[in-house]
Amino acid sequence: MTAAILDGLVLGLQFGLLAVGLTLVYGIGGVLNLAYGQMVVVAAIAVSLAIGAGLPVGLAIGVGLVAGGVFGLLMDKTLLRPVYRRHGEPRVLLSLLLTLGLAFIVDGLLLWRYPLEGLTLHIGGGPVEILGVPMRRGSLLASSIAVAAFIGLFLFFRNTILGRAVRSVIQNEEGARMLGIDPKRVRTFILVSSGLLAALVAITRSMSIPVTVTSGISLTIFALIVTVVGGLGSVAGAFLAGIILGIVSSISASLIGTFLTLIILLGAAALTILLRPSGLLGVPEE
Repeated sequence: MTAAILDGLVLGLQFGLLAVGLTLVYGIGGVLNLAYGQMVVVAAIAVSLAIGAGLPVGLAIGVGLVAGGVFGLLMDKTLLRPVYRRHGEPRVLLSLLLTLGLAFIVDGLLLWRYPLEGLTLHIGGGPVEILGVPMRRGSLLASSIAVAAFIGLFLFFRNTILGRAVRSVIQNEEGARMLGIDPKRVRTFILVSSGLLAALVAITRSMSIPVTVTSGISLTIFALIVTVVGGLGSVAGAFLAGIILGIVSSISASLIGTFLTLIILLGAAALTILLRPSGLLGVPEE
């Protein structure tokens, strides 16, 4: 059971990091990005191609981060422009349709151009024993990066002017505009940041599990589940829900097998919607 819990913590940190980029975009613009998994895959393929071209791993990771950021920027400046002109439910529905279409297009292009491409980052060294359980160095490094990312986000939103501006737009866009904050620029910043976080997910996930051209849909599903449970727009909720669902997923996989894990996670999301529609740490709508 200890091994399952530790594996669940590692998985939960990955879940949480995966959901943060999705929940931030929804919180800042009411946009539900169903192409988020494809953002992760594009960044992963960019890193893989850069390594294949002979770049050192560090520079290749930088290429992946740039690819993720550019993906988010292009989405903000093109696909999401008509979405931003709408409000409320029409904005959410249009974002669902457009980003789902984008997901299909990106999947098709990647399968056509790079059908066998994928990213796996091998971290050298033997396993490290924690509480009597041998843990892979790649998993521990990925978890450390995820924790550092969450701490960095917490400090950013708490202690920086830009972070407080983002929080203001999330809480009340019209009120933020009256205070001189430009929601358009904030949305652009968040879309680019979402792409960078997607690239970070690609890098950390590839340290334990290969990220292939077909990984996009499953990554989006997991991100949606964690986001719903944690609360749309809540970074802390994504972190908490990721940890909880990671442990639940790991324990259920060890007890009853992996084939029912996704069903259990979907059930957790459905139960959350029924009992607390705003999620664990989301703000209930008035």
